[in-house]
Amino acid sequence: MQKIFSICMLLIISACAATTQSRLDNIQNNFAKGNFETSEKSTKDQDNLELLINGTALFHENKFSESDAEFEEFNKRNLHETSTSISREAAGLLLGGGVNSYKPYMMDSLFVSYYQIWDLLALHDWSNARVVINQSYNRQQNMSREYQKLIEENKSKISKSSKLNEFIDKNASDWLAFSDIMNPALMYLSGIYFLNDGDFDNAITYLKRANGMMPENTFIKQDLELAQKRIKPTNTTWQFIDTGFAPRLREKNAGIFLPNIGMIYFSFSEPYKNDNFTAPKDAQMLANVDAMFMTEYREYQTNEIIRSFTSAASKATLQATMYNSHSKESSILGILTSVYTVASSNTDVRTWATLPKYIYVVRKNESTDAKNNLIYTRIINGKITDEKKIELK
Repeated sequence: MQKIFSICMLLIISACAATTQSRLDNIQNNFAKGNFETSEKSTKDQDNLELLINGTALFHENKFSESDAEFEEFNKRNLHETSTSISREAAGLLLGGGVNSYKPYMMDSLFVSYYQIWDLLALHDWSNARVVINQSYNRQQNMSREYQKLIEENKSKISKSSKLNEFIDKNASDWLAFSDIMNPALMYLSGIYFLNDGDFDNAITYLKRANGMMPENTFIKQDLELAQKRIKPTNTTWQFIDTGFAPRLREKNAGIFLPNIGMIYFSFSEPYKNDNFTAPKDAQMLANVDAMFMTEYREYQTNEIIRSFTSAASKATLQATMYNSHSKESSILGILTSVYTVASSNTDVRTWATLPKYIYVVRKNESTDAKNNLIYTRIINGKITDEKKIELK
């Protein structure tokens, strides 16, 4: 009975994860059709993930003030995002990742800044755009330090198990990952802002970072050279192109039989790439969001697998103890422990599902009135679902 009950509970929990996956897939499908439906909840009533997805939808609907408000609420709730690695682990320790509030990735915060800058530029709110840019730079510096700590912590854990090390490497062998937390699209957009403003010192700082992240991008080099020569560009249009969707997470369940304990059920998340996309004509890669995601995710997955198996093994030991206690309540206690073991083994498959897969940029000298322009374009399945043009001051 115990085994049957555990399997039934595993199916129920798996169905919950499948429901979450289905909901996020549905959101992606709507975005692909240009249906940017927004939440009817008030900003304060939405959870973190709703704020992120809703803020993006509002941006695509050209409701820039409302979009900025959603992202600003997210920022207020996540002032200490550099402790994300700890909070993500603590959230999933007792009850499984999927039943707690969504704990943002550090990358989420970097994309919040990216879209907030677009919001504010579209509103011609130059002063607040500068504030967000400065905040984003400090945030990225703090995240970089936190990320290095996470790497060192995981190295010590992995070194204790060669099999685990092999599993982690094999699991992500076909993924490119960076060596640090970064968002080159955010850095380049910020550099363009300062370059157009004639703030050459700040422009050099951001453009150097962007160039270091994407050394093969000649458009970044052109602007860096202008900043170093202290020359403002004219008649220039920069087109940022978001394409496709970032990786999705799927729950993978596993069962291992241990002598004297029984079957141990545990789960962990695995990323799946969306389809590849051909680079738009004359465009150069600016940000590989797949790689950005995997940079951070690989470190969390290491903790997730260790935590999930260790937690399941501990609960299974408790379960076996309950069944073997020979008390009148042993049977029901064993079943209840079985329920808890399976119910708390589910993992978190939630991500900011509407982020792009890649970000490209095209730099053209085409304006006839000496004005500079920014163009934001969203392309999904080869079709433009959103495009907006912003004249820079």
